[in-house]
Amino acid sequence: MDNFIEEILFTHEEIVKKCKELGEKITKDYQDKCPILIGLLKGCVPFMAELIKHIKCDMEIDFMKASSYQGICSTGTVTITKDTSTSVAGRHVIIVEDIVDSGLTLQQVTNLLRDRKATSIEVVVLLDKPAGRTIKQFKPKYVGFTIPPKFVVGFGLDYNELYRNLDYVGVLKKSVYDK
Repeated sequence: MDNFIEEILFTHEEIVKKCKELGEKITKDYQDKCPILIGLLKGCVPFMAELIKHIKCDMEIDFMKASSYQGICSTGTVTITKDTSTSVAGRHVIIVEDIVDSGLTLQQVTNLLRDRKATSIEVVVLLDKPAGRTIKQFKPKYVGFTIPPKFVVGFGLDYNELYRNLDYVGVLKKSVYDK
């Protein structure tokens, strides 16, 4: 275990197994629909790369960059700094996100895609942290793991852009960010 990690929540092997399960569910649900998976940068990259290996139906991918966090806290405002290059009008959309915490970013992105006339919009997340939810009604359809209210990094999740490259998800020691 890395010296900045308090505990490992999910190993690489557990994450791959969960991505396979999620991919099978998405394949079943979208067999004849050719969804577009829109990854929310930057955290989605490792999760999305693993997930799409296990989706066995036609699909497309695109990306957006939307953020509401600075350090370990939500700013309360969502900013979109990179938009999709593909129209979502008349398309089935699956938003791919590393974690849902407050739900603010995903709610704003979902509303934007709905305004752009997507046929359907669902969300797949690696991690769900319901204790942090401020948008109480928001519930992703596809959830890898539900986690307690701890600050986690790895497999795309970061602290000030660091630790995304860990091949597992772990709890970051408070001493790292509480300075």
